[in-house]
Amino acid sequence: MLGEKLRDKRTQQNLSLRQLADQTDLTPSFLSQVERNLASPSITSLRRISAALGVPIFYFLLEDETGKQIVRRQERKSLNFPESLLTFELLSPGLSHKMEVIMARLQPGHATCDRQLSHTGEECVVVLEGAMDIQIGDETHHLEAGDSIYYLSSLPHRIVSTHKEKDLVFLSAITPPNF
Repeated sequence: MLGEKLRDKRTQQNLSLRQLADQTDLTPSFLSQVERNLASPSITSLRRISAALGVPIFYFLLEDETGKQIVRRQERKSLNFPESLLTFELLSPGLSHKMEVIMARLQPGHATCDRQLSHTGEECVVVLEGAMDIQIGDETHHLEAGDSIYYLSSLPHRIVSTHKEKDLVFLSAITPPNF
C-alpha cells in the first residue's frame, strides 16, 4: 500500500523520481524500490518523502476514514521501523480532523530519528512508561512516566529513550495532523 500511495501522490504532483529524489536527498533507484514495495524507508526517509509531497507520514497507510470516530486496538494503523526499534500507532481515526494522536514505543538507548526534525504545528507529549530526553532546538529536557511537554513542532526536535531497562512509551497529540 505504501508504495502505491507514494507513486500515486508523486504522479499527481507531476514529479519524476529524479525530482522527488532531489527534494529528499534520496536516490531515484531507492524511491523506485519503495514504490514497488521492494524496499522499506527508514523513519527519516519517510519523513523526507512526506514533507516533499506535503502529506503526513500516516497518509501512506490510511484509507478514507471520514466519519469514523472509534479506533479499536486491533484496527490501529502502525508504522514499525525495525532498524531503530521504533513503533508508531495512530490512535485517532484518520487525518481529516484538526488533530492526530499517536502512541510510540522506543527501546532503551534509541531515538525517534537520527537528527532533529521539524514540522508545522504544535505537539503535546505525555510519557506513559520509561523515560526520555527530548531535544528541542538547543535545549534538552528529561521526562519520566507521568510527565508531559508542550512545544511548537516547527522547532527541530528529537526524542531519545533513556531508561536503562524499560521501553519508552509515549502519547503525542499533534495539530494539525502531519506526522
